[in-house]
Amino acid sequence: MSATQAELSTEQRDSTVRILALALADEYLLYTKTRNYHWNVTGRRFNDLHKFFESQYEILDEKIDEIAEFIRYFGYPAPASLAEFLKHARLKEDSGEVGTSEAMVNSLLVDHEKLIGYMRADVAALETAEGPVEVLDLLTGLLADHGKMAWMLRATAE
Repeated sequence: MSATQAELSTEQRDSTVRILALALADEYLLYTKTRNYHWNVTGRRFNDLHKFFESQYEILDEKIDEIAEFIRYFGYPAPASLAEFLKHARLKEDSGEVGTSEAMVNSLLVDHEKLIGYMRADVAALETAEGPVEVLDLLTGLLADHGKMAWMLRATAE
């Protein structure tokens, strides 16, 4: 059974917030990449991909806010600078060059699939440490969201 916030030790809160900070950094990098592609996509599929990327970065934007608020819920300041996000993210930032629309879709797909793996590991770590159920729920929801976005990207890439 998972602990509630009031039942958590300082060590449990620290480890939970570390996981949340990693998730926040990863989400922010993916949000930025998706927004970049929304702005810079070109070609025959411009209109469809422009709208598609927008729908995905809007979902990511909501998740970023939710993660940051959970960090605050545990009494810690939420990381909020690009330097902090780059330092802690497990995903890697784009070089700044945008490729073809196909390359954009494939790049986002790879990142979503990486996040799915990271989040599965994070959920397992929190379960082992009997972490807070509300954070397990958040991460499980993020896992499902990234699974759906990956499926949509995979279908778009075909």
